[in-house]
Amino acid sequence: MRSATAIIAALAASLLALAAQAEPLKVGVAAPLSGPSAVVGDQIKAGAMLAAERLGVSLEIIDDRCTTEGGAIAAQGFVDAQVAVATGFLCTESIEAALPVLKDAQIPVISVGVRTDSLTDRRDKTGWQIFRLGPRGDNEREAAASLLTRLWNDELFAIVDDGTIYGRELAESFRASVEQAGLKPVFVDTYRPQLDNQVALVARLRKAGATHVFVGGDGEDIAVMGRDAATLGDGMVFAGGETLRVADRAVPPAEGTLMVAPPEWSDLANSDVLSAFEAQKLIPDGYSLPAYAAVEIARAAAELATSSGTPVTEVLARQEFDTAIGKIRFNAKGDLTENPYRLFRFDGSNYVPLETQ
Repeated sequence: MRSATAIIAALAASLLALAAQAEPLKVGVAAPLSGPSAVVGDQIKAGAMLAAERLGVSLEIIDDRCTTEGGAIAAQGFVDAQVAVATGFLCTESIEAALPVLKDAQIPVISVGVRTDSLTDRRDKTGWQIFRLGPRGDNEREAAASLLTRLWNDELFAIVDDGTIYGRELAESFRASVEQAGLKPVFVDTYRPQLDNQVALVARLRKAGATHVFVGGDGEDIAVMGRDAATLGDGMVFAGGETLRVADRAVPPAEGTLMVAPPEWSDLANSDVLSAFEAQKLIPDGYSLPAYAAVEIARAAAELATSSGTPVTEVLARQEFDTAIGKIRFNAKGDLTENPYRLFRFDGSNYVPLETQ
């Protein structure tokens, strides 16, 4: 009797295990689906749902509202739903509230948009299982310094900023890099932003002999500088960060303007995925493609974890993943191993990649 009971119990356990394996992978998606950020939240939802449909994944979608309270609610919802991986998260407030809860439940997170450096910088201290598909906050500064220092090695260049935290940090990072390389700008100054014209600034740059200008500031201001330099008959080359990528602009950038920014996700996506978006009448813009890729990574990592008997977090930390937006690998902190920022040149209509030596 005892032997028969043991056999029955073992068979029941096996059947339960097989049933569990037959269930689709469950992935959590946290996104702001209400409030002022709902537009980008809908992009995450659309991309994740399309990926889930094509890959046979089950989603637990929760509105985190980009708030601390919403993040905590989303995290507990994922724990209750027993998701294997959590994705989404656009706002620092919501993800910081969610990570401690998800850490205790051993649920790793693939964020598609939070750039706050400390999320991954504090990994050893917090133990948060966070992986980031988007760039870090300091990636832009590092890329601008690296790319333009090499490009402008023999140029007479100036550095100006608009006095904001963003502009000053971007400009100072570039200045430190060029000085470390043994270069010296011919002009350094802070300008007044959001003016109708920057003729006075361009005149000072011209007097200093600058032929190239790095601007830590808003893309609209950089466009105005380029326009005014052209009006004065000066062929200065202006360069700035990703604020130059603006949909609506009163003044277009001057031809030749350089932009340090990540590529558009749609430029990286493979044709099969783009066709799937088109078939569903979805526009692959904003965070839709990173959300799609996050579900792809979650599925691949969960399958490898099951087959190897390794925790999902360890798989995410050591594996390279083929995704809709290219190959993705995370470093020891959980950031992308490769800085995604590149250098682009405005050709009069669009920003096109510029190959640097």
